[in-house]
Amino acid sequence: MSESTTDTNAWTNAMKHPKRGVPEGLWMRCPGCEATIFRKEAEKRLGVCPECDYHWYVSARERIRQIFDENTFEEWDGNLEPTDPLEFVAYAKKIKDEQKRTGMKDAALTGTGMIRARRVAFSVTDSAFIMGSMGSVVGERLTRCIERATEQKLPLIIISGSGGGARMHEGMLSLMQMAKVSAALARFDTSGGLFISILTNPTMGGVAASFASLGDVIFAEPRALIGFAGPRTIKATIRIELPKGFQTSEFLLEHGFIDRIVRRCDLQSEIARTIDYCGK
Repeated sequence: MSESTTDTNAWTNAMKHPKRGVPEGLWMRCPGCEATIFRKEAEKRLGVCPECDYHWYVSARERIRQIFDENTFEEWDGNLEPTDPLEFVAYAKKIKDEQKRTGMKDAALTGTGMIRARRVAFSVTDSAFIMGSMGSVVGERLTRCIERATEQKLPLIIISGSGGGARMHEGMLSLMQMAKVSAALARFDTSGGLFISILTNPTMGGVAASFASLGDVIFAEPRALIGFAGPRTIKATIRIELPKGFQTSEFLLEHGFIDRIVRRCDLQSEIARTIDYCGK
């Protein structure tokens, strides 16, 4: 048998019985330590690296699954959708594209449910939708959630995952939401309500400058970026070297801005414990 015939037979056999490769998506690289992590292991740990404890981004829906008792969450105001009041360039198309990509109507979800058998009012912002920026719908949903918490005398939990501030596409209507949500929180506080604010990576801009910083108790996930303007913007503006770890949750805990750093796997139990201890 000639060499060419042998090569042809080997190729034919390879085509009939191809080698089984590693399925795509089985592994993922950690942004924290750059280790290659088995995806299912990270998912089992709620999106946390088993090597360095880096906390990956998780969606708003996934946070609801992680925190609430099974099948207890009921969404509020899910029919609210953003409009294009300024007819900002391509904004209407961007909204449609983001809705299709994320499966969300806008950057916030609100509702009620049970956390360790304790009923709460709940809001979460998601950086996947236009960086979690505050448009009119985000502000309206948060405000309605706070008002229901006030009426029903429920503890209020807000998880902030917003890398954007006010949504420029809606101009002043967006900036108004910072004051509107903060005013609702002031009324909630006057009524004696308990507000637990949970800061995740990133919590920046108008979100950090308003409701995210107003909690009676403020938790943060490890190594979360928290602040108003980003560190590169601040450094370029004031032209001085910033402290190491500036705007991380560890730095802010050391300087008294937050109350505790809570790992994702402990968050549900810490919320329940805080409600029991601080409930008014």
